[in-house]
Amino acid sequence: MNLRFVEAFYWAVTLKSVTRAAEKLFVTQSALSSRIAALESELGTLLLDRRDKQFRLTTAGARFHRHAERLLNLQREIKAEFGSGAERPMQLRIGVIESVLHSWLIEWVQALRRQHPALELALTVETTPVLLDQMKRGTADLILAALPADGDRVQTRALVPMPMVFVGTQARHGRRRFTLPQLTSQDELLTFQRGSQPHVALLDLCRRDGVESPRVHTISSISAMVQLVEQGFGVATLPQAAVQRLTGQLPLVALRCDAVLTPLPIHLSWRDDPAASAAGQVVDSVLQFNRRPASSKKPIKP
Repeated sequence: MNLRFVEAFYWAVTLKSVTRAAEKLFVTQSALSSRIAALESELGTLLLDRRDKQFRLTTAGARFHRHAERLLNLQREIKAEFGSGAERPMQLRIGVIESVLHSWLIEWVQALRRQHPALELALTVETTPVLLDQMKRGTADLILAALPADGDRVQTRALVPMPMVFVGTQARHGRRRFTLPQLTSQDELLTFQRGSQPHVALLDLCRRDGVESPRVHTISSISAMVQLVEQGFGVATLPQAAVQRLTGQLPLVALRCDAVLTPLPIHLSWRDDPAASAAGQVVDSVLQFNRRPASSKKPIKP
């Protein structure tokens, strides 16, 4: 039995789509369909119900899916036990939100590269909704986003949230201490895209502090927000860890404000792959790195 055909069937069922399975396995949709058809021919039974456009398993297909998972797990165990000892390339598709990129992602990737020198990384930086869709479609192996992903065989762990701060310029704001009404009367506010956790939390904070109808600009790019702050456009809400990196290079300052911003939640989501152990190793690496004290995650000097 050709295990590539088994793998094609397994991922089509897991992702509930031949198209998504083909994207994950880097083959054409017709090639993946041919592999499943060849598997059905070998087994002498239909595994997928193709009578309409809905993705459906036959009774035999549901039974074989359990066998497919066991076969792929066994394949992984055999490779681990009888491998040559030389590390194989670890191909990993990771999606992250920009807050993670500007905070601790680079240090973690460097640590992961030391552990796995054969790492082949495909990194995507996107908003949380896009990353959740990538996990659903099977085009990402692991994501770090503000919301947890869901779906068959998708697992999620909440990481340490990121403290958020108001950010201005040294020349304009100095070392003054502000109340939120003082800050909003002097500056417009910049935060992440509309409907995101930082955007919603900022509006809630303004309501609690009696700030009515604040002018809030929503921007999905930290780089764009930083440039706007530098030009005196307003005050941004950014992760404290990202600001600590940027203040060494730019005339930015984390403002002292009586109003405390809600920390940004970070969720690690990944999909179990019975044919590979890479995801599990990377998950352990992320969790270990995230538990380290913030002071030990040193910024890289420019």
